[in-house]
Amino acid sequence: MICGQAPGTRVHATGIPFNDPSGVRLREWLKMDPETFYDSSRVAIVPMGFCFPGQDAKGGDLPPRRECAPEWHRKVRARLPDIRLTVLVGRYSQAFYLGSDTRSLTETVRDWRRFMPDFFPLPHPSWRNNAWLKKNPWFGSDVLPDLRRAVHAVLESA
Repeated sequence: MICGQAPGTRVHATGIPFNDPSGVRLREWLKMDPETFYDSSRVAIVPMGFCFPGQDAKGGDLPPRRECAPEWHRKVRARLPDIRLTVLVGRYSQAFYLGSDTRSLTETVRDWRRFMPDFFPLPHPSWRNNAWLKKNPWFGSDVLPDLRRAVHAVLESA
């Protein structure tokens, strides 16, 4: 299962999750082709907010609505009994699923092994995180190879 934030502008318009540059980057991080990524028999894509939250004054997407995840995530997961790994994309999903077990995004992502085998925390693949990615080159060299191994091990065992 891949848990993102909420539908962005392009996703809202098309109805296709991660149908934007963030999705291209996320699929690259996962080394997953679009056919596999969008195969709902193999990958569940479940945002923390199911509706487009709107935009802020600068044109950026607002955060997911606070009431959505507590109301729906447990119900959705109950209908997906064979989840073997949940990829937590960004702080909103990490805060919901890991709760007080998280610190900063950087510390949570750096300490990803602590949350396995159930959860794999990632930064959001948005261009807004380019500075974070440059400041933390260990993410690409140390985390991404293990992410790919974990995701593909789950896919191959299905």
